Amino acid sequence: MKTATIQLESLACPSCMQKIEAAVKSVQGVDANTVQVLFNSSKVKLNFNDEQVAIEDIENAITRVGYEVKKSKVK
Repeated sequence: MKTATIQLESLACPSCMQKIEAAVKSVQGVDANTVQVLFNSSKVKLNFNDEQVAIEDIENAITRVGYEVKKSKVK
């Protein structure tokens, strides 16, 4: 299991948070219980199984719902 912090370009409203959270939780291999969208810092924190999904797949899920990813950090 890996931990990721994904920096987003910006979050404009609480409904943005909900869209991103739903998109990330829907990715197979993401531990849905760990997904946190942090409005003030425009970050998403989560745990994921790197044998099932790549960080790029999670970033793509965010991009598909209309938000830009600046960078990701995986531990």
